[in-house]
Amino acid sequence: MSPMSPMRPMSPMSPGTAPPDRQAAMTPSTRLECKICWTVYDPALGDEVWQIPPGTPFNELPAHWTCPNCSALKQDFLLLDD
Repeated sequence: MSPMSPMRPMSPMSPGTAPPDRQAAMTPSTRLECKICWTVYDPALGDEVWQIPPGTPFNELPAHWTCPNCSALKQDFLLLDD
């Protein structure tokens, strides 16, 4: 049997903050998908549930914004490859 590798502590991040490498990959038109329910946030459409106007980039969503379908936090969204 191979020994288990020790777990490294995760770097602290405030809720809703994307890791630096993810922020660098995001553009104002980047679409993201909820990893829990697969809802897509498309900046071109905004979010009717939260009354977010079209043209609002993901990184400009309010800190309290959550997935309109399942209430997942912003950190639970994954970049979509278009």
